[in-house]
Amino acid sequence: MNGKGVYIDKLKNGKENFRASLTYKQKHISLGSYKTYDMANSAYNYAKELFLSTLSIEDYPSSCPLKFDKYVEIINLRDNKISFSTPVYLRRTYFSYFYSPDIEFKFDMDDLFYFSSHKIMKRGKHFFVSDYGSQLSINERFGIRAFSVVGKDHIFTNNDSYDYRRSNVEIINPFFGVRKENDQYNVVIHVVGDMKVGSYETIEEAAIAYNKAADILKMKGVNKNFNTNYLADITNREYATIYSEITISENIINYKP
Repeated sequence: MNGKGVYIDKLKNGKENFRASLTYKQKHISLGSYKTYDMANSAYNYAKELFLSTLSIEDYPSSCPLKFDKYVEIINLRDNKISFSTPVYLRRTYFSYFYSPDIEFKFDMDDLFYFSSHKIMKRGKHFFVSDYGSQLSINERFGIRAFSVVGKDHIFTNNDSYDYRRSNVEIINPFFGVRKENDQYNVVIHVVGDMKVGSYETIEEAAIAYNKAADILKMKGVNKNFNTNYLADITNREYATIYSEITISENIINYKP
C-alpha cells in the first residue's frame, strides 16, 4: 500500500521499490529510493520532523533513515529557504559542501553555482568532479597542480586542507619540477627516477630550465610526455634568451635511454 509521501515503483526484475518524497513550502524534495515500505516511510517521517527541529548538520545520527546528502539539503532549505541538488549549506559569507559528516569543504560564494550543480567524488585520496565528461580535480580548479606538495608547492593558510576559499589557498610554486630551497630554486625532472637539472637564482630560470631539460631528453629519444611550464609574465624574446643561456646538468645532456 502507498502511505503519505511513499510511492511504489516496479523494478525491471519485478520487485517493488519504494520512493519517498515530500513538499515543503511548494518545494518538492525527493528523499530517495528504499527497499521496503517501512524504510521509505521512516525517511518521510524523519524529514518532516527535521523541518520542525533545531538539529544542525553536526547532529546527523548514525541511525538516520535519511541519506546524509538529503539531510543536508533539508536543513539548508529549512534555514536558508533554498535547496540544491548537492549537499550545500549556506553560511553568511561562504558556503559549505558536506562530502560526508566528517568532511566539510568551504568555498567562496563565487563558486556556489559550480558546486551546487557538480557532485564532489573521491578516488583514492583525490577529490574531483565530473565536468563535460572529464574528471577535474578540486585542486586543479584552484590552481594547484597535479602532484603539488602541501607545504612546498602550496599551503592552506589556516591549515584546513578542505578550505578552498581563495584567501586560504596560497600557491608557492606554480611550475613543474621546481622546488625552492633556501634562496635558490632546485629543478628535477622525472625520467625513470628524478634527475637533477640544476639550481637557479630565479623561479623563471628554473621553470625554463625544466622545459629545456625536457626538450633535450625528447631529442635523445626519451618517449615520455613531459609537462610544459608556461610563463605568462615574460616576452618571447626574454624566454628565448634565458633558454639559450641557461645551464643544464651534464647528466641530462649526456643521458642515454
